[in-house]
Amino acid sequence: MARQDNETSRLDDAARAGWLYYVAGNTQDEIARKLGVSRQSAQRLVSLAVSEKLIKVRLDHPIAKCMELSVRLTETFGLNGCEVVPSDPDAPSSIVGIAQAGAAEMERHFKSQHPKIVAIGTGRALRACVEQLPPLDCPQHSIVSLLGNMMSDGSATAYNVVIRMAERVNAKHYPMPLPVYARSIEEKHILHNQEPVHNILELARQADVTFVGIGNMDMTAPLLVDGFLTRDDIRAFDRAGAAGEITSWVYDGKGEVIKGLVNDRVNSAPLVADSPNPIVGIAAGEAKVEAIRGAMTGRLINRLITNEHTAELLLNR
Repeated sequence: MARQDNETSRLDDAARAGWLYYVAGNTQDEIARKLGVSRQSAQRLVSLAVSEKLIKVRLDHPIAKCMELSVRLTETFGLNGCEVVPSDPDAPSSIVGIAQAGAAEMERHFKSQHPKIVAIGTGRALRACVEQLPPLDCPQHSIVSLLGNMMSDGSATAYNVVIRMAERVNAKHYPMPLPVYARSIEEKHILHNQEPVHNILELARQADVTFVGIGNMDMTAPLLVDGFLTRDDIRAFDRAGAAGEITSWVYDGKGEVIKGLVNDRVNSAPLVADSPNPIVGIAAGEAKVEAIRGAMTGRLINRLITNEHTAELLLNR
């Protein structure tokens, strides 16, 4: 048993070294420092990761600690699935690893011969996932955006991904030709009653799988940084108990969408709690722990892709 444990530990170390070298782009000197070993040992561990075929394009070794965290998160929050990737000790909020894991999950769905509707949110993490997707030919599938792809002045949003995803996989796509927020509740009703928008919202409702990013709601919130909300909006949501946002819908710590405020003008497809189909949240970072927990608690997502550091925080708070 001890021998088996030693072998598992040795492969774990090799997998970590392989991830730091091939995925995170660390030098062997950096790997040696992060793992607390000599440069020669780091070099041997990277070589072992290759010789044991732990490294292909993506890390192909289920690191024991990550697997344990995945199981604990799944059981604690009642998820249908969870993937935890290793963290870079020097960059625990890095999305490099979750981008590759997210791309692999997307690719699995796109390789289905059965036609699927894939709904997609927006944001930095999802954009990074799409950039990791290999070119595919998937004309049988449809990709639909869950939210508007325009700023209030008509310019394109920086992190909208539906068009880029469609280019990568050659699938029919349905971007939502709306600003993220309407100027009034009345305008929102008018926009949603337009036939093209109504059709897109209906496609989103029928989605076979959904991928979303998860945003924090503080003074570093993506909605604030990207110019969609003001500081006063953030303060108002904070007073209302905001924990996070998905596709611009702001929710509290129980995962319940906050009534009123700017939420009244969100043009995005409605959030669905307890969906029978996969809703995959892709996010990492200490700032997003409260937002991720709220999304899981309210069943706004039922699958999670995150990293080791974030998983530990989710379980320890």
